[in-house]
Amino acid sequence: MDNQESILKNCIGGGCGAKIGPAELSSLLGDFPAFDNTRLLVGFNASDDAAVYALDDTNLLISTVDFFPPMVEDPYIFGQIAAANALSDVYAMGGTPILALNLVCFPEKLPKTILGKILTGGADKIREADAVLGGGHSIYDSGIKYGLAVTGRAESGFFIRNNTPKIGHSLILTKPLGVGIIMTADRNGAASVEAARNAVDSMRRLNRYAAEKMRGYNISACTDVTGFGLLVHLLEMCGDTVSAEIWHKNLPILPNAAEYADADWVTGGGQRNRAHFSKFGSADMLPPATQEVLFDPQTSGGLLICADAEQAPELLADIQKDDPQARMIGRILPRQDEIIVFTGNYPR
Repeated sequence: MDNQESILKNCIGGGCGAKIGPAELSSLLGDFPAFDNTRLLVGFNASDDAAVYALDDTNLLISTVDFFPPMVEDPYIFGQIAAANALSDVYAMGGTPILALNLVCFPEKLPKTILGKILTGGADKIREADAVLGGGHSIYDSGIKYGLAVTGRAESGFFIRNNTPKIGHSLILTKPLGVGIIMTADRNGAASVEAARNAVDSMRRLNRYAAEKMRGYNISACTDVTGFGLLVHLLEMCGDTVSAEIWHKNLPILPNAAEYADADWVTGGGQRNRAHFSKFGSADMLPPATQEVLFDPQTSGGLLICADAEQAPELLADIQKDDPQARMIGRILPRQDEIIVFTGNYPR
């Protein structure tokens, strides 16, 4: 397409890899004043996926916002990915998206046809989510950025937190890891067409279908795996109360991701995630490529679901009907010396 190179110009860390690191965010938010409002059930101090506000005793609003620079050349696909990523936070909270607003930064010098394709891609994902687009806000900027502010609802006053896992519950990951590594290799001409296509297909897939399967099961916690990588998001899930065991040989990993990690096609965001994780534990016992995949920032990654161990195999089978790469990857343990414990395979 025309101006393909322009959409990625100066974009060395697109997608969720552009997020400010977890350590930096923690230091900033620690000085923010608390908002004393009993209707705000989840706010910025919780490190959760979205805010939750109680309209009354049973009806809850879920509110989130997400946007980033491009990580692909095709503007329509970029719009799809950015929208899927923004909608994901509502799914991770157990909610249903109902309303979205566009957020746009766009260089004045670029053809507006590019922007039109970005917005069309986003609108198509909003339709797929059975939500509505209500408008948005746009500004001229030096680079392209796009995303959504999304409002969702929680049915019957029910929502899922990211930091309330129960000991003994199983961990299910619904999408494969490695999109950041593959897209880094792709930007440098080192990824195969098939590897890049697999990563793109994963990023633009809605988490709607996996989230809908959770209903009716005993779910104690859930989050979506995005810019902080699997391990830092899992640290947030464990909090100060529990540990997690990861069966690293059972992780779903995109084809070629480990190969490209061994070739050192890794991201700055992944290294920030590694540095943050090192304050709490070590993954040095794992193969280097596996480590990189675990720290890799995921753009529009899958849901990490903490489910009752007896129900988890049935839930996984349900999810795999639409998301066949979903896997059981671990379980929640009583608090250990190490917050994250690594073992080989799923114990049978």
